[in-house]
Amino acid sequence: MKFSKTKQISYLAMFTLVALGLSYLESLIPPLTAVPGIKIGLANLAVIFVLYKFGVKSSFIVSLTRVFISFLLFGSVLSLAYSFSGAIFSITVMSVMKKSEKFSEIGVSVAGATAHNIAQILVALLIFSVSEILLYLPVLMISAVISGIFIGVVGAVTVRRIKIK
Repeated sequence: MKFSKTKQISYLAMFTLVALGLSYLESLIPPLTAVPGIKIGLANLAVIFVLYKFGVKSSFIVSLTRVFISFLLFGSVLSLAYSFSGAIFSITVMSVMKKSEKFSEIGVSVAGATAHNIAQILVALLIFSVSEILLYLPVLMISAVISGIFIGVVGAVTVRRIKIK
């Protein structure tokens, strides 16, 4: 879809705010498990939507801008390292999968969720140099598949039902 530059900037700002709002909303939800760090990834609804409606570059902009604004408002340098690495790896994997046209929004979402968790584990390994962190990976992969399916289903419905003009 082609938009005027002004309209595209407006839409991307709006979806960045949606992602930021969903991220904040998720922070208010009590932990769903006793395992720390497991999240649904609600902000990825906006990223999936933008990826399919506006393209790869726009989805990078929305995702990374949301991460940076979240850092400024609520985060620490450590949270920025985790979120930034997770976002970059996740959107890169999702973009490649979407471009291949072999995967649905659900498959793209699951891959993005697992990539996000892998990137965060790698950052933790770099920061703490404790290989036992890898023992946490199977739990994170299971949660990534579950949350990725949920976000993918909701994202697919949203992409099909919301028309951008």
